[in-house]
Parts: sequence; C-alpha cells; structure tokens
Amino acid sequence: MFDYRLKVFHTVASRSSFTKASEELNISQPAVTKHIKEIENQLNTKLFDRKGTSIQLTQSGKILFEYAEKIRNIYRDLEFEIHQINQKHRGKLIIGASTTVAQYILPEILAKFKSYYKDIKIELTTYNTEMISELLKNGKIDLGIIEGESQSNYFDYQKFKADEIVLVAKANHFLANKTIHLKNLYYVELILREKGSGSLEFIQNRLKEKGIVIENLNVVMQLGSSESIKQYLLHSDALAFLSISTALNELKSNQLTIIDVKNFSIERNFHFILPKGEQSELIRLFLKFTHQI
Repeated sequence: MFDYRLKVFHTVASRSSFTKASEELNISQPAVTKHIKEIENQLNTKLFDRKGTSIQLTQSGKILFEYAEKIRNIYRDLEFEIHQINQKHRGKLIIGASTTVAQYILPEILAKFKSYYKDIKIELTTYNTEMISELLKNGKIDLGIIEGESQSNYFDYQKFKADEIVLVAKANHFLANKTIHLKNLYYVELILREKGSGSLEFIQNRLKEKGIVIENLNVVMQLGSSESIKQYLLHSDALAFLSISTALNELKSNQLTIIDVKNFSIERNFHFILPKGEQSELIRLFLKFTHQI
C-alpha cells in the first residue's frame, strides 16, 4: 500500500544513490529519476543536491524522508494488524544467522516481529556462513541468513538486506582522512575474520578481482567476531575490513574512522538461505515481514 513514488524516494534517500535504488527496486535509473522529479514538481521543491558522483538530501528532502518513514510504518502496522485479525499464527521458527546479521541487524527485526506475533516462538542460533549452511542441510534450523556469496544447489537464496564492507581504523590513525591505493594494503597491518566467515570470503574475492592476493598481505591476526576486531583496532595501528553495520556506533562516536581506498568498494547483499521447495507458512510469514520493515 505504501505509495510507490514515496517508496522510490525513500529507497534513493536510504541508499544515497539513484543507481543503487534502481537495482534494489528492479526498475531503470531513468524511471527512478522520473518518480523523483514528479514528487519535486508536486511539492515545488528540490529533494537532492548532487556533489560529484554523490547525492545528499536537501532540507526539504530531509523533511520528506522523515514523513516517508512515518507513512511507511503506518501502512506496515495497518497491514499486519488487519492480518492478525484474519489469521492467528502459532509455532516455532528456528533461525540460523551469521554473526554480523545476528548481532547488529536481526535483534530489532525480531523484537518488532514478536510484538505482532506473540504466539510464535523464535530461536536464533549464531554461527559463520559455512556452519549455517551445514545446519540447514541437516535440518537443524528452518532458515538461515548469511553474508557469504558462495551458493549451493542444495538451497534457494533470497536477498535480505544490502550492506557495504569498509576499511576502518582507530580515529587518530595516521591514515585518517587520507585516501590510499589498494597496493598500500601490502604495507599496513591487517586484521581479518576467521576462516569460514562470509565476510572474509567476500573481501578475499573482491581483492582478488583487483589483483590483490590476500595471502601476501600483512595479516597479523584473524579474529572470530567483529567486536573483537573493533577492540583490537582501538589499541593498535592495524586496519580491518568490516561491515559498516558493525561499526556504526563507533563511527558516530568518533572512535573509528573509514579509510578511503581509491577506486575500490565492497558492496554486497545478505541473503536468506532456504531449503528447496515449498516453504512453511511461518517461513513465508517471516520473509514477508522482513521485506516490509
């Protein structure tokens, strides 16, 4: 029910990109631009300022974004409350999620889900991507949410949420506010996630595409969680590639900073990983809920 033009605007504003919004909405970039222009003409105001290749919300855009969020939430609440009247849901859903998703993204979603569906019990287990796949294959969980990009014929995959992996360091690092080249990675200390981590796989593949061999980098340690890596960075001159979702609080509080790498970015999607075939009613309900919040 959420007005489609507002949905387009909300997506562009959330992703800070017309191109990324067109990919997420599966429409052309000219179509995205057309919807934004229609809103601007209707409101007689400019919603975005362009600065080089990036865009920023104008003051009018910021106001519209706040109201778009409110309208989106009202429509979502309306749909789920009507759905609750028409059908009661009960049962148990066992979810396996890789560590980044489980620690930084899922808790808020699960709390909202529970507020609507009080009779559904949720059990969340946390492992790396490799282990989540194994648990699903053996029927130990109902569905998984992973961050790796390797896919198996055993499962179906659906997009869950967009993410970006960035190079971070402590705020007073000697490289803070500087742009480095990829080849400079050979001359700094790096911390990486453990073997089997979906993030590690993604980082390794993107670096390999640019001719950087991860085995030749100065990797001083591999740690099993983003929390451990962040704490290590705060007490060293090392750098690490982390999901931006894991470092938002430290970036806002100016404990960590993003190190810009020239002509290099790592964008990815978290994915639902599901058994092949028809999904249970509870799984379908959970998938629909996550797509609407």
